[in-house]
Amino acid sequence: MRVHFIVHEAFEAPGAYARWARDRGHTVTSTRLHAGDTLPVTADGIDLLVVMGGPQSPATTTAECPYFDAVAETALIARCAAAGKAVVGVCLGAQLLGEALGAPCLRSPEPEVGSFPVTLTEAGRRHPLFAGFDETFDTGHWHRDMPGLTPDATVLAGSAGCPRQIVAYGRFLYGFQCHMEFDQDIVEALIASAGRELAALDDHRFVQRPEQLRRNDHRETNERLALFLDRLAADRDTA
Repeated sequence: MRVHFIVHEAFEAPGAYARWARDRGHTVTSTRLHAGDTLPVTADGIDLLVVMGGPQSPATTTAECPYFDAVAETALIARCAAAGKAVVGVCLGAQLLGEALGAPCLRSPEPEVGSFPVTLTEAGRRHPLFAGFDETFDTGHWHRDMPGLTPDATVLAGSAGCPRQIVAYGRFLYGFQCHMEFDQDIVEALIASAGRELAALDDHRFVQRPEQLRRNDHRETNERLALFLDRLAADRDTA
């Protein structure tokens, strides 16, 4: 499988997504927008597109962030979806996936930063790519917004702070508002990048302080993510 990552910032690295792709022997390519890379023009050469998070929003303009072009990204995502490619959007990537399919993102009821439980909906419990998952499990979070919903979208998991944590937009199209890819290196990079923004969120009930963020163990969540990706890859291969 040919896996292509769109990375907006060095501190929003693919983490467990990239480890899964390497461990399975998939061909891995990346567009590091923060480093000046150019987006692919077509979906050719991509079987799975993984769009990572970032501090931007789908409304961020190129005047505000010259290397982030939401219009170009949503166009690429739409081309991949139309071509039957698999697309996984993470945080900002999930919001861009929704936008590409015609569903504008929204503000989440609560900001979430840290490790908190998400709960599978009835549809999530019945979904074959999540079979055997615990109904409720802890995962990483670092967001203020959430993806929009198309008429055909199905919410597979939500949390106390955000009702749209995992969304299925189609057989091969998934948005993860949560961060199942987190590891210690990513968390440290996010803490370093957040600065005063993180301190300003200190009074919110779903925002953990840096000392707690560093104690969170994401290994079981990484294993769940790998299982989901194995199943997605197998489903895509049989299509």
